[in-house]
Amino acid sequence: MVASRAVAGAFGGYALASLVTAVLSLALPLVTGASRASALLTATMLSFAVYAVAVMWAFSARSALSAWAGLAIASAVFGAALLALQGARA
Repeated sequence: MVASRAVAGAFGGYALASLVTAVLSLALPLVTGASRASALLTATMLSFAVYAVAVMWAFSARSALSAWAGLAIASAVFGAALLALQGARA
């Protein structure tokens, strides 16, 4: 089960951090009026913290299944937000 948690933390955390970065890079200019470059830089820096928290979550969850479920739910939420923001831009 440790291997499953490690894979969840590594790959699930990467997917979640990537989605958060994409959402923030699109949302920050709309919300704060920041430039796109500044929003992308901020989102990228925050993604390191998101990745670290995702890895910690994978190892602190009660079971490997709950680690995967937590990362999957969070990724689904940010994936939906990304689709909504991309639709709003078009």
